[in-house]
Amino acid sequence: MIAAVHDHLAALADQTRCRVLLALEGQELAVNELKTVLQLPQSTVSRHLRVLGDEGWLSSRTHGPSNWYRMAGRDLAPSARRLWQAVREELAASPAARRDAERLKSVLADRHTKSQEFFATSAGQWDRLRLELFGSGVEWFAFTGLLDPSWTVADLGTGTGHLAATLAPHVARVIAIDESGAMLEATARRVDPAANVDLRRAVLESLPIGDATVDVAFIALVLHHLAEPHRAIDEAGRILKPGGRLVIVDMMPHERAEYRETMGHQWLGFDRTSLADFCRRARLREPSYRPIAPVPNASGPLLFVAAATKPLSQERS
Repeated sequence: MIAAVHDHLAALADQTRCRVLLALEGQELAVNELKTVLQLPQSTVSRHLRVLGDEGWLSSRTHGPSNWYRMAGRDLAPSARRLWQAVREELAASPAARRDAERLKSVLADRHTKSQEFFATSAGQWDRLRLELFGSGVEWFAFTGLLDPSWTVADLGTGTGHLAATLAPHVARVIAIDESGAMLEATARRVDPAANVDLRRAVLESLPIGDATVDVAFIALVLHHLAEPHRAIDEAGRILKPGGRLVIVDMMPHERAEYRETMGHQWLGFDRTSLADFCRRARLREPSYRPIAPVPNASGPLLFVAAATKPLSQERS
């Protein structure tokens, strides 16, 4: 323990090394940026970085041709953190540290300027660049942050499991229901790594799920296939916990009657009134009903997303 404290003292005995740590305390910097902040040659900066790294004061990573450094922070031993706080209090008030802080502001502002220049010159290509870098639909993953990791979620009419696979990493359990054995086999292949997905073969009008056991139920692009969609919504209401939510995505009313023959659609979409009637029958609150902006190049009818909540036990629907 005493040897470790002495090592920490030795590392902080040099004022320049302390200035390096102060610059790296709040952000990650490359060697060239540290040169600018400290106004020192690269060889001098690199030498001090090597000492601080050997003594465990820094973390580093390599990105392309550059090495990036940051103060170890929470990874430091408690004794090292206490020692740094004592040194920092004296150092931060020094003229050298104040000048470093001003130059650091300039370095970070320059970064921001370069970022803005990139977007200014790439605005026309940004959609293509984002698709190449991250794939399509990545913005939808932001909404998984709204999911509670303790929830049980039902994917009613899971199909080939796209939604179940998206939800599974973010909740405690997904119950994926479909009437088609072929669809469930496809879902099983897609969600195999997710041990928290429970596949069940059943019709949506008679769900093999207990009363009030599900936090959120999804019915996505399924309702129009059902002869009696209100019965599926009745069942969804039954399995929801008080305060739970039913989310429905489906087609708005349209005139493409050929879908009845080509894809087995039994309903040509749903309007707000009919959906509200279904939810009222299921003792759910009045649902929201919002059109979804059309996706470029999509050829199908417009879609909507609706959400209805099951009242708490002491409330009336």
